[in-house]
Amino acid sequence: MKKLQETLYILTPDSYLFHRNENICVSIGGEEKARAPASRVDSIVLFGKNTFSTSLIGFCGDQGIGIAFLDANGRFLGRVCGPVSGNVLLRKRQYERMNDARFSQSVALNMLCGKFANSKNVLLRHARNARDRSESQAQRLLQAANKLSAYARQLTECEDMDAMRGVEGVAASAYFACFDDMLECPQGYVFQARSRRPPTNEVNAVLSFAYTLLTHRMVSALEAVGLDPAAGYMHTLRPGRPSFALDMIEELRSPLCDRLVLSLFNKGQLSKGDFQRASGAVYLNEKGRKTVLSAWRARCQEEIRHPFLQEKLPIGMIPYAQSMLFARVLRGDLDAYPAFVWR
Repeated sequence: MKKLQETLYILTPDSYLFHRNENICVSIGGEEKARAPASRVDSIVLFGKNTFSTSLIGFCGDQGIGIAFLDANGRFLGRVCGPVSGNVLLRKRQYERMNDARFSQSVALNMLCGKFANSKNVLLRHARNARDRSESQAQRLLQAANKLSAYARQLTECEDMDAMRGVEGVAASAYFACFDDMLECPQGYVFQARSRRPPTNEVNAVLSFAYTLLTHRMVSALEAVGLDPAAGYMHTLRPGRPSFALDMIEELRSPLCDRLVLSLFNKGQLSKGDFQRASGAVYLNEKGRKTVLSAWRARCQEEIRHPFLQEKLPIGMIPYAQSMLFARVLRGDLDAYPAFVWR
């Protein structure tokens, strides 16, 4: 199994990146502030207005280090990567199976069942904790968990992908309808409803940021395995959209992102000073992004036992493990894609 490497996040405006002696260096105002051995970095993510040397692009391409550009609010702008890695025959097989409706539905079924199971586990976990505070709150969470089980059964009866997308949308609404019941933050933050473009409150702002981090990690994992992040089976294809990466993170959103976001708010680790408002939208500021990134990096280092591989691995390696398993399906080594379900 590949070892977990670091993602280098550049948050400070007007940072300048360059490389020297196999190190990636960061300077601000002409003064070098940090450096990291390239051998320990698998990708670089830059927020806001930053610059870098042209030689760094070639160096990162040779080292297989991708560079992603996000605006100051975390919106994806673009990505630079080196030569495509992996077996061209694997990508050819990936494209061929996109035209196989039965295969695509089988993949979507497993991914969505994994998503529903993970979301249900989050609801049940908080329902157990809520019993001491509010019986009605616990009951709402239990009812939502039961709904997700029913929707998972409905998925098996869907005749096409559009029907499956419809069930997924209804299930997501049932899950997020109880998100406020899982928030116990002393500052009184509320979720209300899922809002993405733009996020209209603090909870949605952190969720969107966490999903962006997960998507970036999944894109890197798919490319490392040799798969095309844009060639998806469930999300519709669109130029510039990592549709397959979005497919693959569906089952990982609730265990990797939602649990982290709920923990940050419920433990009081985020305050009003971590956010900024602009034109009716709410975003994390630089201080808030540092807080979330610190928690995200710590979370990625934690080890779990993978339910299918039965191996211990860092949480940050789950996207790579799932990408590897999907490649095995395409090669014919596995009969079906085993979604990640947090036991």
